[in-house]
Amino acid sequence: MRARSAKAIVGAITAIGLLLTASGCGSTAQSNGDTETKSDIRFYGSDGNMANSFGEALKDSPAVLAGMKGTTPLTPLSDDFKRRVRSVDSGLTDFNYAGEAYDAVVVAALAAEAGKSVESASIAKQMIGVTTGENVCDTISTCLAAAKSGKDFKYRGISLRRSGFTDAGEPSSAMYGVLNFGRNNTIDEAKTEFVGAGDEKTENKAAAPPASGGNKGGAKGPALKFGLLLPKTGALAFQGPPMFAAAKLAIKEINEAGGVLGQQVLVEEGDDGTNPDTAKATVERLISANVQVIIGAGASGVSKAVIPRVAQAGKVMISPSATSDELTKFDDKGLFFRTSPPDVLQAKAIADIIMRDGHTKVAIIARDDTYGSGLSEGVRSDLTAAGIKPGNMQVLKYEAKDNYDPKADAAKLFAPIAGQVKAFEATAILLVGFDESALVIKALVTAGIKAPTA
Repeated sequence: MRARSAKAIVGAITAIGLLLTASGCGSTAQSNGDTETKSDIRFYGSDGNMANSFGEALKDSPAVLAGMKGTTPLTPLSDDFKRRVRSVDSGLTDFNYAGEAYDAVVVAALAAEAGKSVESASIAKQMIGVTTGENVCDTISTCLAAAKSGKDFKYRGISLRRSGFTDAGEPSSAMYGVLNFGRNNTIDEAKTEFVGAGDEKTENKAAAPPASGGNKGGAKGPALKFGLLLPKTGALAFQGPPMFAAAKLAIKEINEAGGVLGQQVLVEEGDDGTNPDTAKATVERLISANVQVIIGAGASGVSKAVIPRVAQAGKVMISPSATSDELTKFDDKGLFFRTSPPDVLQAKAIADIIMRDGHTKVAIIARDDTYGSGLSEGVRSDLTAAGIKPGNMQVLKYEAKDNYDPKADAAKLFAPIAGQVKAFEATAILLVGFDESALVIKALVTAGIKAPTA
């Protein structure tokens, strides 16, 4: 797959900047009705930690997250969709990446039906086209009917609402939620803003190739089998449940609509462990189970680690939550796709939030991996472009692990970082990490750095 052009990326950044301004997110000192000054200390987060389930890791520190704000790819989700996802997992507290997981399954199923084959190579050729046709369909049943009849269509689902895929197999535009934690360490949904991001003009407009499979006459073919490569354990385990539930919901609703090529869709579950070694072992099991499409992995670094093996095996892989810009141009033999938008858009959104709050001195604390390094560098670059002097920015990295020891790592990794932030006297502190961000916050508070309650 080809990388997006520089012109397309500039257009994407311009689009989100304009939309944020139109949504009341301009560079002013006003935010959600609260006036802030640059002397206020504020915590900021990204999609890896802006979730209610993250707040649960700080139960012993009530209100410590109050006022923390950040972004995650998110569309306004209907009550009906939430109800349906909860019918699969009644214990959900978040829906982060649920829409993207649901759409990942649906897009792949539609690609199989449109190509009249469950062979991975055929599915890959149809993945972009089922999102970029002329006639909108927004339910599984109507889209499957169009695909079965050979009609032109473009799927618009839960997260894929604004436009379809680029030629790199990722969303050309998306929605972000600007989220705020309240006093009880949970997201205050009343303060959530939704802003558009990206450039619809970068959607691939090339005609989808004709169906190449052998099921053109409507005869039943082999069953389409999905493998779920999502986090059940590791640093992103707290974000796994909504993705698993939404993916399984999509499979259930595809089967209720008649399945794909006359057969019920099958699924094999697996854990990516938020860890390359765990994910590689799971990939081998999924390949041995003859899955044609792998949904995952959850983290960008884990996705990067397994893409070569998945591509070697000739399987389609589509991630609902891997956002690193590096994956846009990664050598994947045309087999990797994603329903989550690249971080070039999220970086701009985070930078705009920090700037509108009036900060001029920023510390960025990030995981030292594909996700953390890429997003932190993007934010740093955008803050520089917005006028913050390089000397007023501090970027600190820590070792990326799949599991952290609360005592050992708090002392070894995070206490020294907190000390550096304290000495730097930043007023905006951005955390680019997963569940370990709770340890970072505790270290900051212990060092005497505490944001005022919202």
